[in-house]
Amino acid sequence: MTTHHSSKSSARDVFSYLLLIAMFIVGIVSFLTVMFQYITIQFPDQLDYWYREGAFQLIRGAISALVVSWPVVIFMSIFIGKDLRADKDKQNVWIRKWLLHLMLFVASITIIIDLITLINHFLDGELTIRFALKVVCVLLVSIAVFWYELWDLKRNPTVQTRVTTGFAVGSSLVIVAAIIASIVVIGTPSKQRDVRLDQQRVSDLSVIQSNVVGYWQDKEALPENLEALEDDIIGYRNPMDPETEEVYTYLMMDDLSFQLCATFTTDSNGTDDEIRSVMPMMYYDMGGSFNRWSHMSEYTCFDRTIDPERLKDGYAY
Repeated sequence: MTTHHSSKSSARDVFSYLLLIAMFIVGIVSFLTVMFQYITIQFPDQLDYWYREGAFQLIRGAISALVVSWPVVIFMSIFIGKDLRADKDKQNVWIRKWLLHLMLFVASITIIIDLITLINHFLDGELTIRFALKVVCVLLVSIAVFWYELWDLKRNPTVQTRVTTGFAVGSSLVIVAAIIASIVVIGTPSKQRDVRLDQQRVSDLSVIQSNVVGYWQDKEALPENLEALEDDIIGYRNPMDPETEEVYTYLMMDDLSFQLCATFTTDSNGTDDEIRSVMPMMYYDMGGSFNRWSHMSEYTCFDRTIDPERLKDGYAY
């Protein structure tokens, strides 16, 4: 009976420590992701056209992981701490020693790689505020993890201490502050929904524009209305506003010019990532403003003028 109880305890210990270390790694990686993308947004690189939307997506995913993983880390730390104080023999369980040494090794390697990377970029002349802040984040987190794991390895786990409580509270406050700062940057969930609705509107207008251009290529004339597109293209239906389910506005101005209009709920701020992401590749070189969809949070019309010289044999060049 004693052997059976010991086996069950060993299996529980392995599960507890593996869950703790897994969630700890997820939490650290997620926190660094939040910080990295926050820095990316605050210090943008003009050569990176898609940085904003990509950063927003990474922040949302990292926040979701943090909200789940870090409370698990705190709970498992408390649970294991109570278990160690209740059974002094468990302080020498192999899984605990092994994982503590593993975390020390990982933290040490991270610090070394971080310093090598910093020196390498400095010598290469690529040191920027954005890069330097990211290096500092990794360095601070690695040092904090290294110090705590080394302290945890040397301490007597059967003795209750305020250090673990302070570390848990301090790390949680830092994480909460990072999450709040990130939400301020990316916007609330309702704001994100409005952004997605506007992105869908731009995508819909891009589809209509593509078919209007295709109509002109076939007939060398613009459609008088959107119904003409449905009559001309088999199986095609004009997209409607995703929120109001109303048909978008199309106005034929003259033989070569037309307008597409929609009501938006957010400002695009003229960012290239939002403008370029919905534009079919074959229309990038049509000239004019065919690949521009900058808008304010209001009813907006986009002027388009076809240049016949740029269209030949059904292709834009």
